[in-house]
Amino acid sequence: MSNSANWTTLTRWTAIVWAVLILIGIALARASGAKAAATTAPSTQPDAVEIGITDFHFVPAEVTIKPGATVTWVNHDDIPHTATADGDSPLFDSKALDTDDKYSFTFTKPGTYPYYCKVHPHMRGKIIVK
Repeated sequence: MSNSANWTTLTRWTAIVWAVLILIGIALARASGAKAAATTAPSTQPDAVEIGITDFHFVPAEVTIKPGATVTWVNHDDIPHTATADGDSPLFDSKALDTDDKYSFTFTKPGTYPYYCKVHPHMRGKIIVK
């Protein structure tokens, strides 16, 4: 093989190695960019949450939402239930919800809001707004 042929082969392999290294660099840059984007992504807390009332339980019993999010309670039981905030002057207080009735409330301020069913006070839940 001539020196010219050896030089051409060497040049081709060098070009291939550089191309592979460039592709690896691009892939790593994209991966680190995706990781950075994931760490700066907006809150994953929902704008709306549904809480089922099933078998004398609030499901889920505790939810975390952002300010401005709306919680909707849906009664799946055959008997009435309420969703009532704790306290003498409750922040929210549904009427008695019959089967498949819904009640919604929008939480505007951060805080922890325990609630219960006035008909069945052992039924308890909690909304965390942050």
